Amino acid sequence: MLRRHFFSLAAGAALALGLAGSAQAQDQFIVVQSTTSTQNSGLFDHILPIFQDKTGIEVRVVAVGTGQAIKNAENGDGDVLFVHAKASEEKFVADGHGLKRSDVMYNDFILVGPPADPAGIAGTKDITAALTKVAETEAPFASRGDDSGTHKAELKLWKDAGVDAAAASGAWYRETGSGMGATLNTGTAMGAYVLTDRATWISFGNKGDYQISVEGDDRLFNQYGIILVNPEKHAGVKAEAGQAFIDWVLSEDGQQAIADYKIDGQQLFFPNAGG
Repeated sequence: MLRRHFFSLAAGAALALGLAGSAQAQDQFIVVQSTTSTQNSGLFDHILPIFQDKTGIEVRVVAVGTGQAIKNAENGDGDVLFVHAKASEEKFVADGHGLKRSDVMYNDFILVGPPADPAGIAGTKDITAALTKVAETEAPFASRGDDSGTHKAELKLWKDAGVDAAAASGAWYRETGSGMGATLNTGTAMGAYVLTDRATWISFGNKGDYQISVEGDDRLFNQYGIILVNPEKHAGVKAEAGQAFIDWVLSEDGQQAIADYKIDGQQLFFPNAGG
């Protein structure tokens, strides 16, 4: 009787330990607040399974515009921030919401447009001169208008060109308030120029007869960074697992995984961790 009772207790303890282990395994995930370009380009579909196979940690991505991703992370709704607006990222850290910011990878922005090229800018390199011509000719321009990293870059370029595009909102300047793919769909439908990151453009399946109008200007450089959300400010942050993801992304293996991601032989992102 006593022996039976002992085995019953042992079995119960083993079951409890098993359930605890199972619950712990299910809890091995982190939330990454990121941009639509990293998600929609297919990059995360490529690199995240590699990381999970290596560590057992699942990564759940919230893909929104960079501005919204930063706001979400400021609210503690995530463990890692992976976006592309360096000044805003540095402010996020300076304000105490995140720990160290690190460069991860880069690509560039491009201006795409219709074959009719109403502004006469196709094949040029100077992006501010091109935007000036777009404004002068009042050629249609579709903006994300969503405080994303791409939208922030676009607004800076308009400012550099000395153009108040917002004053033309609803006329030749149209703000979609949408992600990059949706804005490209809107732009191509209305024959408008669109500023897009190259990765999304390469992976975009509805190009039609659209072409790259402007590329190659140094001002179109597009840097991505990664930050651990500050666990001292947000108690729910999974700091250890989040840092493990950051360390892997910045490691030789993670950087190689980013470099290996290609579509039709074209590399979408270029790793540059550590400069």
